[in-house]
Amino acid sequence: MWFRLVVSLSTPSATARMRIGRALKALGRLAAAAICNGLCGLGQDAHAQSPEISMRDFSSAQIKKGVRSIGFGGDGATWGNYGLVWKDANTALLDYGNTRFDNGNTFQFSAVGLTSPALWHGLAIYVIAMTQSAHDIHFRDKSPAFGSTAVPVSGSGSDHAIFSKIAMPLGHGISAGVLLAHETSKLDATQTGSQAQGVHYETHWSPSGGFGVAWQPDKTTIVGARVLVNDDQEQRTDARSVTQGLARSTELRLGGSTAPWSEALLDLGWTHLERHSGLSGVSSTADHPNVGFEQGFSHRRYIVRLGVDETSPTLGFSYHRKPAHFDLAYVHDMARARVGQLFGDHSRSFVMTFTLDYDELMRVR
Repeated sequence: MWFRLVVSLSTPSATARMRIGRALKALGRLAAAAICNGLCGLGQDAHAQSPEISMRDFSSAQIKKGVRSIGFGGDGATWGNYGLVWKDANTALLDYGNTRFDNGNTFQFSAVGLTSPALWHGLAIYVIAMTQSAHDIHFRDKSPAFGSTAVPVSGSGSDHAIFSKIAMPLGHGISAGVLLAHETSKLDATQTGSQAQGVHYETHWSPSGGFGVAWQPDKTTIVGARVLVNDDQEQRTDARSVTQGLARSTELRLGGSTAPWSEALLDLGWTHLERHSGLSGVSSTADHPNVGFEQGFSHRRYIVRLGVDETSPTLGFSYHRKPAHFDLAYVHDMARARVGQLFGDHSRSFVMTFTLDYDELMRVR
């Protein structure tokens, strides 16, 4: 169905809308079932990652979608699609995020990004640099030096990344884009009550990235797909051994969005995630929905939104006044379907972005 929607560009607008409507209804039924599974504890989760890579689900995994999409249910296939980056030409942004668990574990990140002016045939290049830190976090970890079972540990970790998105319009409402990624993480932890027993996790960069394709027959309707592949050469060092392995994460997103009435948008998506850890030999596969709704006011100067990102409820708010744009998102139990309760039972996350249109700013002056 999704393929037919994308390729039928010559179909009259009314027919295209009917097909999109049927696709969204079908996806909605799947999403409703998946939400029930997630909330009832019946869904599968993807937890096959070491702690230093799991940290990324509170930072880089979020900014790849964008703050608007985070508050909107986290559907990176539609309004957070890599292929739409060219629409943000001539902008600069600042990102900040904070995730705090009930037990006090806190993860923070900040980022700065810049999108070029429109270049060849509307092509735009976006580059963002991000840094994340976590200090004195407590969790349970398993390592050869700790014995055969997971033990309580405490430690600190960090993540540093540079991402670039390159996108352009291809005509007939189709846009396409790619993501290039360079990211490294590390974490040091010691066994609680035994400072002599410690473990060091570190990743070394391997080629990683993704691509996205979106089709917009009009300003209020979009159907898209996004693929992301992350590879990391991972190393774990403790008093007994040095272990290396490839950590791989493959993510496929499909989604659609349409306007049920003026200044409103309904978004429905699906995420398929596969993960494998070379250190532990564990693999996992999971499927989850992304459901979102937003309503604009005063010609979309103010926007409120809500949704469910996999199994995590979300809220969002935006304010726009040229040449600036402010977005705020809240997520309860961010990435719960991905990291489980590794760092704590429950968390509250806030992510915000301040965007400035520097071309508009120069014209105002």
